[in-house]
Parts: sequence; structure tokens; C-alpha cells
Amino acid sequence: MAKVNIKIEGHPYQVESGMTILQAAKACGYNIPSLCSFMDGRCSLASCRVCLVEVKGARGLVASCVYPVNEGMEISISSQKAVEARRSSVELLLSNHHKNCLQCEKNGKCELLEVSKMVGAREGKYIGDMTPATYDELAPGLIRDTSKCILCGRCIETCKALQGIGILGFENRGFKTIVSPTQNRSFAKSPCIQCGQCVLVCPTGALMEHSEIDRVDLAIKQGKYVICQVAPAVRAAIGEEFDEKIGTPVTDKMFAALHRLGFYRVFDVNFGADLTIMEEANELIERIKHNGVLPQLTSCSPGWVNYLEYYYPELIKYLSTCKSPHQMQGAIIKSYYAEKNGIDPKDIFVVSIMPCTAKKYEKTRPGQESKDGLKDVDAVLTTRELAKMIKRSGINWKRLPDNDKPDDDLLGQYSGAGVIFGVTGGVMEAALRTAYKTLTGKEHPLIEFKEVRGLQGVRDASINIDGKIIKVAIASGMKNAKILLEEIKQGKSPYAFIEIMGCPGGCINGGGQPYVKPMFLPNEDDDILSTYVSKRASVLYSEDERQTIRQSHNNPDIIRLYSDYLDKPGSEKAEELLHTFYNDKREKYPN
Repeated sequence: MAKVNIKIEGHPYQVESGMTILQAAKACGYNIPSLCSFMDGRCSLASCRVCLVEVKGARGLVASCVYPVNEGMEISISSQKAVEARRSSVELLLSNHHKNCLQCEKNGKCELLEVSKMVGAREGKYIGDMTPATYDELAPGLIRDTSKCILCGRCIETCKALQGIGILGFENRGFKTIVSPTQNRSFAKSPCIQCGQCVLVCPTGALMEHSEIDRVDLAIKQGKYVICQVAPAVRAAIGEEFDEKIGTPVTDKMFAALHRLGFYRVFDVNFGADLTIMEEANELIERIKHNGVLPQLTSCSPGWVNYLEYYYPELIKYLSTCKSPHQMQGAIIKSYYAEKNGIDPKDIFVVSIMPCTAKKYEKTRPGQESKDGLKDVDAVLTTRELAKMIKRSGINWKRLPDNDKPDDDLLGQYSGAGVIFGVTGGVMEAALRTAYKTLTGKEHPLIEFKEVRGLQGVRDASINIDGKIIKVAIASGMKNAKILLEEIKQGKSPYAFIEIMGCPGGCINGGGQPYVKPMFLPNEDDDILSTYVSKRASVLYSEDERQTIRQSHNNPDIIRLYSDYLDKPGSEKAEELLHTFYNDKREKYPN
């Protein structure tokens, strides 16, 4: 790429043409305060005016996040005019901000607070009326508090550009402007898929997950059998909350922490993932053998399922009827596990630790309960919520042992196939490992199906299973899923099986995962910050490689479960406990 010569604070630099001033300054070692920019320096609106700098010859100050560099440009970041302007911009934002920092869930990860420190914002500089606020806590997954919103538009841009949905926008005008779904409706009354990608980019506490820590505390206090189960993607990121480098394997430390939090049992959702594969692979094979509806679409991601119900309900028949892994495991805990241990299911309280905010909604869906009306899962905590529980308990993460495991009690064992569920392509690969055995009667000699790996938004592969070619496809993020859904809608899809995950990169980048924001990660280099999703993915693939059992159908606990209780995949008992149904939501919440 072509280079241009610029000067920053009088010092000459050569940077890539097309960069913004903010990007160029960062590349040259300068740290301009910024709120409206994403990690790569992009900006949606340049509305916050926190990154103002002086450019020689320009009329007034310019927003560095959108102003491109050009040959011979001379930039001043530290001039008195620029410093005072940035401080005033932040003080104006604070004048319309609910400053309950001690109670705010974003405390410690609030970009506005951090930038306020950087610019030296003065308390109470601008005092007056504040924009009327909306506090929306009706949705199971998300909370919206406009009193903390700075109108940066990052959530709007993410929902629209990253997910291709666009339910958020600016409502009203002037001083009354807020960010919200249409007509300031609640997330619960709009076609929001609850993915939480907006939460990941929000610089303040204006968008947060709906915390359920208090519900878990109460269940423990009441003497319930509080059983915890943790998703595969959580171990790929929980260490980041304790200053571990991105991509550091911390599975054993995670279980050590969970065992110290007062849970009756601690299980791994990898078992549920193995169970899902048994049912999903069986369903796929049955469709192939009996000319059923193809392609079969995966159903593990509740954000994705919401998207289909809202925007493509005519394609529901293609969706697998399998519950997601944690819902399946919750159902088994309250039936098989309860029976074997002589526990009344009503006394069991199942807590799922998830990388996902949509899982909070999923547990409330119809079809996610037993015939007695007991919910499969009672509470869902995000990775961030688990970190809060660990921190408040006084547990020293660094001193936790590196040799702890989940409880080995009927549901304790899992395969490597279950581990990779947390990354895009992982469900597909796990299913292929078992489908290969079912169709050929022998194990795949290489175990792995690397053809379906990768982080591209949309990809496909042709899999040779004993001479029969099966075409499959994978998508993550709803903007990418739409491409494959349109093919199905038009009758042009060549695939037998399609895996779709709601969040770009899969669960490792779920809306409940730790925030990846450069100002809070000073020990990470820029390369790792730009590839954090692949670093998290590597944790799961490396754990898969370490397992002695790497196919779901070879998990001894899964084999025993079918032998003792379920009979076989797709049996009447399995259908009752492990499968669900879906609804057309288009009319209920029109866009």
C-alpha cells in the first residue's frame, strides 16, 4: 500500500495512505483519547468529539477517527486548543450521564470513565436538565439504560453492519435523542435476537446483560441442589478477566474456582454437546435416508434460532429439533441424574455458565421444560458474571490449582468433539465425526475434519464419506447466515447440513464473553487484539487434541445414558427430553 509522509508533534512519520489520523497516530505510538472508534480505528458517526486534534491549515479542530491523513499533513495532539476541546467534549457527555459509577455493572470496564481520567474532566462543569431516560429490563437477556448512553452509535452500527439486522436506531431529535428499538420499544417487544453483540461494543453501562447472580445466591441460600454446568467457550476466555493473556488455556483453574463457589455439583456442558451430536447426527442421517427436508440447520445457537423465527419463519422446517447442549443436559440432570441419586427434581436448581446473553432468553422458551412444567435450566450466568462471583468470593485466581476437573458423577466425561462446539465449524466437525462412523461403520482415520475449520463468515466443504460426497456449509453472524438462507428460500441450496451460529466466530465471541478493548488490555499487542477470536479458538482445538476420546459416540457416559435410560438416539424418551419446537414470530413482533 502507498505511503504518505506526515508530522505529529513536529516529528516526521511515514504511514499508510488511507489511514485516519487516529489510526496513524496509534501506529506511530501516540494515544489519542477516543470513545466513538472501534478496535481497528473505525468510527460510525464521529459524534462524541473526544478525539479532536489540530491539523495545520484545517478550519478548526478535526475528529481524528474519521479524518484521513494526506501527504505533508502536520498534526498537533497536545496543543492547548486540542487538549481543552477534548476535555470539554467529555465534560459535556458527563453532564447528561447518570454517574452512579459505584453501582454500575460496567465499573472497571467503562471507557467513558477511563477517558474522563485521560482528559482530566472536571466535576460538575456543565449542569442542567438531562435527557428523559428509559430503563428497559423486560427482556431476559439484555438491559438498556439510556441515562448512561453517550449516543456514540456503536451498538447501532454493530447490529446493522455486523449482524445485518438493524433493530437499533436514534429516536427523537435534539436534546431528547435516545438509542432504542423503533418507537422506544423494549428489547422484549422487538425482533431483537438477544445476541448481545451490542453489549460487547457499548463503551458504558447503557447496554448490559440481565444479571441472574442474585437468583443463584438465593437458590444456594434456600438449600437447593444447585448444579452448575459450564459451556466449552467459557474456558477459552474466562482467564482474560484475571489478566491472563488472550488464548491462555485455563480449563482446570476454571473448575477449581467453580468448586469453591458452593455448587452442589459442577459439570461440563461438553457432555451435553456430545449428547446433542448423538441426536443431531441421527436426525440428519434419518433425513438423508428417508428423503427428508434438507439441508438440516443446526439449532444450538438461540440467537440464530431467534433470527430464523423472526425473519425466515418459512424455513423453520429445515431447523433441527434438537435442544441446545445446556438445555439437553439440564433435562437429563432433572430426570436421569435425579432418579439415579434419589433427588426430587423440584429441589434441583440448574445454573448454566454461558458465553451468551441469548441463552438467558432460551431457558424461558416454550418447549424447554419437562412434562411436569419444570424448566430444564433455572438460571444462566455469562462468563462475565462468573468472573464477578469469583472475584467477590475472594478467590485468588493466580493461586488456583491447575489440575481440577468437573465432577465425575454420571455426566462427568466428555469428548474432544464436545469441546469444539464453542467455535464456528465445531458443531459441524463434531457431527461429521459421528456421522462418518454411523454411515460407514468405522472411525474416520484422521478424526479431524479440518475442511470445515476457519473463521470466515461463510464457507463450505465437500466431505467424502466412503465414496458419498456430502456438501456442507457454515456461517457465523446473521449477516452471513442470510446468504445461505436466501439460497434455501430460492430452492438453490446444494447442502445437506448447515451449521449457523449467532455471533461472528461462534460462541467464543458471544455477547457474554469478556470485553476486548485495548485501553483495558495494555499487555496485549495489537496483533493479538486483532486476532483474539482465533486465539480463543486455539484454546478449544488444543483441548480437543489432548482428549483421549475425541468422538461423541465413544463417550462412556453417553453410551451408559442411552443403555440405562434413553435406549437410542431418536427414541420416544429422547424425543420427549431432548427435542423441542419453534414458532413463527414475524407477526408477533413486526420489524
